[in-house]
Amino acid sequence: MTTTTENGLKVLDGGQLRLLRAIDAAFLRLARTWEAPEFRFPFLIGTKDLDTFDYFDNFPHLGLAATRMDPKRLGALLAEAPRPLDRVPAEVMEPTGLALPSAACYAIYLDLAGTELPAEGALRTTLGTCFRNEDHYDGLQRLLGFSMREIVFIGPEDGAKQHLLRAKDAVTTLCGELGLDFKLEVATDPFFDKNGGKAKMQRLFPVKEEFVVDGLAIGSVNYHRNFFGERCSIRAGEDLAHTSCLAFGLERWVHVLTQRFGSTEAAVSAVERLG
Repeated sequence: MTTTTENGLKVLDGGQLRLLRAIDAAFLRLARTWEAPEFRFPFLIGTKDLDTFDYFDNFPHLGLAATRMDPKRLGALLAEAPRPLDRVPAEVMEPTGLALPSAACYAIYLDLAGTELPAEGALRTTLGTCFRNEDHYDGLQRLLGFSMREIVFIGPEDGAKQHLLRAKDAVTTLCGELGLDFKLEVATDPFFDKNGGKAKMQRLFPVKEEFVVDGLAIGSVNYHRNFFGERCSIRAGEDLAHTSCLAFGLERWVHVLTQRFGSTEAAVSAVERLG
């Protein structure tokens, strides 16, 4: 059983939380096999940093911000408004420089900004809480806030492409072991100016593929070319770094695994048998 509230917010019960942690442990073992050290980043991200990635141009519909409230204006509101408050008006809030990230990997690129990595590149993994302002929500399948595990490669072009190949092989093996029948589908992710040359290249040579189970994307592989390397001045040896990532939406895995095995208990047992 879960407790459901409005606006895409859902509480995981004990069994679902155990399943989420079990499947994330499997992803983390994968990262460790590839010698990707784990990092934890802040829950918030600077609006200036997101704008560096053209985020507000390309994802205006997903944007969510975090802001402080002015105590005096809030006090005046509390004295006059019906309680409890179901909305806090914008005039009570202060302009903000903080946003809620929609992907976990942004923090990795920002953390490496201005650095020069070894020529062979480097890997990172992180588990982040991500937020998306969707036009609708649907149980664990589409949430306002959700957990995203990413395993990211930063380095030479060949290494970034090899990371995608082994990621697809690993997910194929994992899904086979769990009896999940998935399709690998091409998707779009407009990291680039839609009128720019890189966006045209993306349309010609798709760089985002999703692992889809019963119509639900539970993960993806993404190749960004040197976009983040350029915007964050990350070098691998003498060249701008290329980046690619493997991403998992953990609550969606909880949903499909529960559907596959009939209960969270059975799903946890199956995942824990993976070793």
